[in-house]
Amino acid sequence: MAKNNKQKDTKSWKSSLEISMIGKENFTDAELEEILNQGEVKATEKPPLPPQILWIGDCTIATFGNFSASTGKAKSKKTFNISAMVSAAIINGKILNYRASLPEGKRKIIYFDTEQSRYHCHNVVERIYRLAGLSLKKEDKRIKMYGLREFTPALRIALIDYSLRKSEGVGLVIIDGLRDLMYDINNAKESTDVMTMLMAWTSKYELHIHCVLHLNKNDNNTRGHIGTELENKAETVLVISKDKNDSNISEVKPMHMRDKEFTSFAFQIDDNSLPVLSDSCHVTVLKPKDKPLTSLSNDIHLTILKKLFTSTLSVKYTDLVDLLMQAYATEGYKRGTNGVKDLLKAMMNKKIVTHDKDGYNFHPEILDVDD
Repeated sequence: MAKNNKQKDTKSWKSSLEISMIGKENFTDAELEEILNQGEVKATEKPPLPPQILWIGDCTIATFGNFSASTGKAKSKKTFNISAMVSAAIINGKILNYRASLPEGKRKIIYFDTEQSRYHCHNVVERIYRLAGLSLKKEDKRIKMYGLREFTPALRIALIDYSLRKSEGVGLVIIDGLRDLMYDINNAKESTDVMTMLMAWTSKYELHIHCVLHLNKNDNNTRGHIGTELENKAETVLVISKDKNDSNISEVKPMHMRDKEFTSFAFQIDDNSLPVLSDSCHVTVLKPKDKPLTSLSNDIHLTILKKLFTSTLSVKYTDLVDLLMQAYATEGYKRGTNGVKDLLKAMMNKKIVTHDKDGYNFHPEILDVDD
């Protein structure tokens, strides 16, 4: 018994160490050695294939060790969509077009809501119970819901981390309000830290996290720098949109998927305030266009351009465009020739990049102050 407790303590310490390292700038050799050993990939030790746990039709949308997201404009019924997904996971069956199969020993679900009041959080739990056919007279041990609305971003992250550390058998985690884990959705460091946190949690605890993030009001792009990071790193991003002719109907479409894309489907809210499939949808959803490179934050440009411009580039204009295209694509911002030319024109207008008889030069000090 003492040995088992010691193993649990060691595992908890390792988890705490790994998570606590995010945001640190100085590390002890013991910390670095421990994390480096955990990250070693050996040719003789083939990792197991991550279990698939959620599908739409025959298209995989969620596996252990990864995270995904639902996005949409305000009032597009994102939470109704999440309720159906969670209900399918509870019964290991099918709700709407979601089909779930969580493995034995990993059947528990934790739902964190960062936006709604306690009353409205209860409405969500009640909806999930009713969709899954559960009794409202007793708590079902397979799901726990926590409202984190009144806390700071730092405390919300700490509470989620603590909950995962102390819980066993969790296979699916919902974070309804990813934006609320940050103070500034356009801060590059905060965005990277939150993404790193999601990857650490999913990997360390062998589970899947599904997040909710709003779309911008004026276009079809996810909000802020965190939205760009999410699109680049998430396994699946779903878009939920309202029917312009009938606000009671919403459509679910793929935005980004690692697996093959599923056929979109629509749902509506019935007389019992539950989502049901709809075949009368006339939604027209425009797939979000790639954000222009000129809209990226200065931090992103600094990171990419410092790697490219280690010295003066003595190249032709067309060769520089190709180099820029490759450099940005390597960091997850693949764009066409015209998009890169627009960026280069804007940088040269601001003297961020200049051209003289020796070639092209990069002036990072301008980006450092011009944000």
